[in-house]
Amino acid sequence: MTYRFPNGWVGGAALVLGPVLLLVGTLFRSPFHFFFPDQLRAVAEHPALVQAAYTAFLAGNVVMWAAVACLVQRIGRERPRWATWGGMLVTVGLFARTFHAGVDHAAFSATKHLGVENATELVAQGYGDLHLFSFLSFTIMFGWYVLAIGAYRSRVLRPVRAVGLAATGLLPLGVLKGTEVLSIAGTIGLCVALVPLGVRVLSQQPKPTRRNVLTAVPVAVGLGALAVLSTLG
Repeated sequence: MTYRFPNGWVGGAALVLGPVLLLVGTLFRSPFHFFFPDQLRAVAEHPALVQAAYTAFLAGNVVMWAAVACLVQRIGRERPRWATWGGMLVTVGLFARTFHAGVDHAAFSATKHLGVENATELVAQGYGDLHLFSFLSFTIMFGWYVLAIGAYRSRVLRPVRAVGLAATGLLPLGVLKGTEVLSIAGTIGLCVALVPLGVRVLSQQPKPTRRNVLTAVPVAVGLGALAVLSTLG
């Protein structure tokens, strides 16, 4: 048997969780205006909700690497070139959004410690500064179009769901971006495209053995402990 990474359990779970987390994060920040001064004001006035929104979106973005890898495996059986280019572009785009999330976190921290006005001035002064992902921002949008064409041409996704996948390219990109209509349309499209596929992938996996379950419990506890320890350093 050929081993693939991620395997069906990881890939299938990511196909379900990634889009759902992105949609949740998008909806959570929908009450606030789109541009960064409003986002900084929102985090000062509603810190729990805004932090939950950005955390859910970041978590979904990170989980999506496995979802994309799982999708690319299926596209590659029929259309390897489309799979390679689409997977590469989308993955780089996910890295770029993760970088943006780090800047978001720094801006929120500045708001907490310096106040809204000072943090807004600080962000405004450096908003246009160039960095590596300034040159790769096109991958955040363009990659989804390439991947959607590959998914359609390989018959992994039917037309409606392929269009839903392409709609992910409508999501606004950049630092401290809130929610607009296109954001909601894009994340709903991603859910329509990938969640049913994830459910199907999970249903095709072999039933976990007793040994698998017993092994998973201490592993989960150990990872949880490491996660807590990681916050101390």
